[in-house]
Amino acid sequence: MANIFPRYTNFLPLKIAVCIGALAIGVVLAVTYYATPKAQRVGYMPDQPIPYDHELHVNQLGLDCRHCHSFVEKSGHANIPSANTCANCHHKTKGNIKSDSPRLAPLMDAIDNDKPVQWVRVTKAPDYVYFNHSAHLNRGVSCIECHGEVNKMRVVFHAKPLSMGQCIDCHRAPEDALRPLEEVFNLEYDVRKFIEKNPSAKSSIQEFIAGSAETEDLDLSKEDDAQKAMGLMLKERWNVRPKESCFTCHR
Repeated sequence: MANIFPRYTNFLPLKIAVCIGALAIGVVLAVTYYATPKAQRVGYMPDQPIPYDHELHVNQLGLDCRHCHSFVEKSGHANIPSANTCANCHHKTKGNIKSDSPRLAPLMDAIDNDKPVQWVRVTKAPDYVYFNHSAHLNRGVSCIECHGEVNKMRVVFHAKPLSMGQCIDCHRAPEDALRPLEEVFNLEYDVRKFIEKNPSAKSSIQEFIAGSAETEDLDLSKEDDAQKAMGLMLKERWNVRPKESCFTCHR
């Protein structure tokens, strides 16, 4: 009786086993990479060529975010500081602050040889996501909403997921994030203290609460209520209507 199956089918089980093994290895490698903080980003804290301490520079020395990220209000992207920006304080021919510190050797090398400091990027949205920094900052959304409390970070790390869910939640309820424009770069902002120290703002919010059924039960002494009242007032005043379409970010 003739063989039903051709001879090459004798190797078919082996080929299937090899394919399944290769697929399993691929899955393991994919999970190993994409399930790490470097891929998922939250908690990602890379070593930098210079140990820049945000807590020192922002909280203790009082530097504004825009001192280093100078284009952030006018550009879709937040620029990193050039070596010359750092040189204004640290280079021996200018500010001469800690210019002989071995920690600043990469900076001095970059300045003297006219080359950039090779900072390691910490926060990165996927390539298919469109995000405009200036559009958010100029409508009262602070750096903290996406980057966390950078002013308290000795070493900067990726603090928030920047997931689609986070963006959608903010677009659906922008009042939870909005603050007065003059407070956008105040990383110690407290909405209740702001209201108490600004009689005109307090008066405006009280008037807004009185005229809105959505806010009539809010208590300004409570942080969440104060933020909601402030956010809803600013949302109405600035006509903030964030889009929720997929094409808003996926372009």
